[in-house]
Amino acid sequence: MSEKSEEFLKVMLDFIPILKSEYRKSIEDNGEILDTVIIEDIFMPEIIKLLSEETNINLIKRVFDYFEEVSNSEDSYLQNIFSVTVLEILGNDRTILGIAKKYMGPKTTQLQVQADIDLGRAL
Repeated sequence: MSEKSEEFLKVMLDFIPILKSEYRKSIEDNGEILDTVIIEDIFMPEIIKLLSEETNINLIKRVFDYFEEVSNSEDSYLQNIFSVTVLEILGNDRTILGIAKKYMGPKTTQLQVQADIDLGRAL
């Protein structure tokens, strides 16, 4: 895990502090910080919920502004983790992806399209 991916997890916890106990439990259960597991199992269900409800627009915008920062990061490990977790999961549901695209910046959108191509599901 890179320093930047550790920072990503901390920023996500700042956005969604209600997930702190699940985050700690994941570390306890696994004996270490497994960034992909935490992103996929803890953060992304909450992001999907936020997008499906689309009631906390301010939080969604802040999260996706941060996603754009991550998408433009020089840290290849963080970008890879972000692509194979966040962006692939957003692409799993076309309705959710349609909502998410309203908030994605240009680089995040580009990486999400690439994630779909890498998975063989690009249209």
